[in-house]
Amino acid sequence: MSAGGSLLAAVPAAGALLLTVAMRPREVGAVAPLRLAVVRAALLTGVYAVLVVELLGALHALTRPAFAAAWLLFLAAAATAAGLRQRRATRTAPTLTAAPRPVPVGAVVSGGSADPPAAVERGATGPDPTPTRAVRAPSGLLAVALDAWRTAGRGERLLVGAIGGLVLLELLVALLAEPNNFDSQTYHLPKVEHWVAQGDLDFWPTAIHRQVTIPPGAEYLLLHLRLLTGGDHLYNLVQWAAGVLCLLVVARITAQLGGSRRAQLLTAFVLATTPMVVLQATSTQTDLVCAAWVTCAATLVLDGLRRRTGWGTVLGLGAATGLTAVTKTSGLIAVGPLLLLWGLAQLRLALTASTATPGPTAAGAAPPHPTAGAASPGPTAAGGYRRPRPVGGLARTVGASVLILLVAAVVVGPFLARVTAEFGHPLGPPRLRESIPMERHDPQSILVNALRIGHTAFDTPLAPLRRAGAEAIIDGAGAIGVDPQDRATTFGREIFPEPAWYPDEDRVAFPLTGALVLIGAVVALARPRRIDPEQAGPLRAYAVVVLAAVLLHTSMIKWQPWGNRLILYAVVLAVPLAGLWLDALFRRRRTNPGRRQGARRSVATLTAVTVLATSALAGVLALSYGFPRRLVGAGSVFTTSDWDTRFLRRPQWADEFRWAATAVRDSGARRIGLVQQNDNWEYPWWLLLRQPDGGSPDLVALQSVLPERPPADPASVDAIVCTGSRPACTKLVPAGWRLEFRGYVGYALPPGR
Repeated sequence: MSAGGSLLAAVPAAGALLLTVAMRPREVGAVAPLRLAVVRAALLTGVYAVLVVELLGALHALTRPAFAAAWLLFLAAAATAAGLRQRRATRTAPTLTAAPRPVPVGAVVSGGSADPPAAVERGATGPDPTPTRAVRAPSGLLAVALDAWRTAGRGERLLVGAIGGLVLLELLVALLAEPNNFDSQTYHLPKVEHWVAQGDLDFWPTAIHRQVTIPPGAEYLLLHLRLLTGGDHLYNLVQWAAGVLCLLVVARITAQLGGSRRAQLLTAFVLATTPMVVLQATSTQTDLVCAAWVTCAATLVLDGLRRRTGWGTVLGLGAATGLTAVTKTSGLIAVGPLLLLWGLAQLRLALTASTATPGPTAAGAAPPHPTAGAASPGPTAAGGYRRPRPVGGLARTVGASVLILLVAAVVVGPFLARVTAEFGHPLGPPRLRESIPMERHDPQSILVNALRIGHTAFDTPLAPLRRAGAEAIIDGAGAIGVDPQDRATTFGREIFPEPAWYPDEDRVAFPLTGALVLIGAVVALARPRRIDPEQAGPLRAYAVVVLAAVLLHTSMIKWQPWGNRLILYAVVLAVPLAGLWLDALFRRRRTNPGRRQGARRSVATLTAVTVLATSALAGVLALSYGFPRRLVGAGSVFTTSDWDTRFLRRPQWADEFRWAATAVRDSGARRIGLVQQNDNWEYPWWLLLRQPDGGSPDLVALQSVLPERPPADPASVDAIVCTGSRPACTKLVPAGWRLEFRGYVGYALPPGR
């Protein structure tokens, strides 16, 4: 990567930071305003990145100069918006200050320092309980951070250190490791190379349908880095940034649900130490990107539970929905219930505001304060206040719902239009619609599918426990007349059960996080007042949404060995319930209601601390020894060469690809045919067969699963490279050509080459 590429890659990040300054909420009392600004900036940046790709793709201008110009324009606009916001804040700041509230006497002592209740404690790190300046200067933010550190207890400081240490080590691995995810070698990264080679987003003949049928939102982000830097060295940063965004947003969700500073840190800690999150944060997979957009939608929805949503937030909800859809459609399983919750809350607020009749007031008294964000009753000629018309509130809610769908359609619509035009269906060809979604929806099949998904998600290194659980599920399925290996509820030819405890980015289980989330969800549903009496309604509503997402997922997605990463969005969404429950547990222990109850709570607290410590160990081990990127041991990012790192999944293929590519290059071939199967690695060819000037090679498929995209004629190419099946390659090699094969890789050259 050149110095110029490094500078260009910094432009989007700089623009996003400036947008964070520009989009800090103006309203006073906003929950965690800085994190809300980050959410807004992330959504706007994401939508801009997607629309730039779609627009330039339509113009056949997917080139480095065009992308550089687009991001420089974005940076200039963000800098202008940030400057205007700062000047406006400077003019209005003196009128927006207020004295801080005193800490109530009931504050709980934690970690050797005063641990104020939720409302005040949230103000120390994010939400402001009293009106404050709309924008803090950088020095002011530093002062707030230092003050928060001084007032934090030892436990809170330990949580911050653990989270920060993991995030920084993940950043190190992300920067040092070459992309080596299996799916990325097959279709995530080849589709980026096809776009670069073509200069547009048109579909191409291919034997790997996932290169064109799977939503490309995350790959759009990779395309920006590819064109700005000329390579893939920064690809892992997309998922790393998505992981950081998830940590910030779940902490804000915790605050919105009444969580104290400690609760927010516990939430972030539980998520940060989840092995699947640790491993995916250094990967070119797409699950963390999807989870980030889902949680952005969730935090905006929670803002709308108690106040009418402004049009800016409505646009944000549309952006989050569209970005989720264009990244991974399974994320809509959670976004759907979230939007339903938002709509019901907005209708309730509209109806409440329209039916509330202000009572008489004493002489000189102020009129009743309307619901925040709702239309204020206007004054009448007699000096009273008239009731607002209900149609206005209802029409606004309906209009906002339509606007959300329209914004989402703008983001994901172009891709869906291409898929529909190609396959006659927005969800792609039948083989895609039938391979992953459930094909049976009777209660018995859904129950068995849910149990299998749960068994894989909660897997542990204890083999006897795994076997016992699997046998119970298999026997139970037989008892209710369901085949546990039914192809209608099982992906491909996979066989349940499959071990998932090992820290592998594609399948690692999360039993500790899952257990904490499960307990937190049960408590939030059954006894929400034990967590926070003032937030019982929102807590229960949020837990219902999480439960609905999990139930919908298990009834719509087939079991598969790597299903744990597919449900990651729901795990991230549910983690705030774990943090809130843990904080309530630690807080209630301090009340010491009695010897017997105190002893029980001490045991529960000790168990929770043990689980958290084990969770931290799991996160550290996943980062240290996880596969296929690790800090220590065989395959370490410090001791393994760049090329060998790419092949840690299949080390024996590294030399085979080089051998075939060298022979093809030495032959002087220009147009090269590809022979491969649906799950073969294509990406190494794009790296090894690049032009001497760094340009894309002329690679064409000799097979195609797209009916309207015929493959190239083998006689029209100068050489053929093959992966996987030698018989399949032999069928396509013209007569008289020389075919060489080594294990997984082969090549064919015409006579005289």
